[in-house]
Amino acid sequence: MAFIDYYSILGVSKTATADEIKKAYRKLARKYHPDINPNDEEAKRKFQQVNEANEVLSDSEKRKKYDEYGENWKHADEFEKARQQQSQNGGFADFGGSGGGFSGGTYNFGGEDEGGFSDFFESLFGGSRASSGRRAGRGFRGQDFTSELHLNLRDVYETHKRTITINGKNLRITIPAGVADGQVIKLAGQGGAGANGGPNGDLYITFVIAEDPGFKRVGDDLYATANLNLYTAVLGGEATVDTFTGKVKLKIAAGTQNGTKVRLKGKGFPVYKIEGQFGDLIISYSIEIPSNLTAEQKELFEKLAKS
Repeated sequence: MAFIDYYSILGVSKTATADEIKKAYRKLARKYHPDINPNDEEAKRKFQQVNEANEVLSDSEKRKKYDEYGENWKHADEFEKARQQQSQNGGFADFGGSGGGFSGGTYNFGGEDEGGFSDFFESLFGGSRASSGRRAGRGFRGQDFTSELHLNLRDVYETHKRTITINGKNLRITIPAGVADGQVIKLAGQGGAGANGGPNGDLYITFVIAEDPGFKRVGDDLYATANLNLYTAVLGGEATVDTFTGKVKLKIAAGTQNGTKVRLKGKGFPVYKIEGQFGDLIISYSIEIPSNLTAEQKELFEKLAKS
């Protein structure tokens, strides 16, 4: 089996920090995402590789094992256990007992055969050259996958279904209203296939929600700014303001000051997984100072100032 260099896939060095790995992953995930490259098999393959590399290198424990054992990092604990047994037994590794399929035998930790696996790896995990001639009956859990789903704020205002492509597989998922930026959901059994009858790994999806140009989300509340002309602010009246679901008319009190805030109950963002419950919308008024006044208008302001 050819060695897979996860550092090379992400384009980072072996001394890269966690932030550098995260930055590299996000850049490449966007570049090769199936939504951006439909029907592009090469982009799909690279997207799978990028996800796999990030799944390992973004986890400090997995990264440590990968640095020592390469692509066989998932079996690092088994390797270490066998190595300790070999040392304790004078060069013999014992795989007997309830989980065993091997008893005795000397196993080589170095070198690879034509199939790409070391003698030790094949004997331990059921390769064709196991010393005892029998396959190990022990199953191993599949690899967990990670992915990002990029959405805008309006995408998560209502519960809806969406089809995503992960490692060449189309998955139909439900996105609940109110999910937050950075929130992670787990899809059990949608990761890598298990080995020797072991269970599949899981898929972890991180939501990346872009900022909205008109509204700022803080928890379940939304914040927005509404412009008021000077005359309405001074004399009072009505103003039409935007909410997330449309426009509403508000009564403006005479003498409204710049920066005045009003709270619209229930006009904010839906509360995650609580049907029918919403946060509030907080509107801040911004008073527009008139420009390009006519001579008559300036005169009226001057009279007002003198009074």
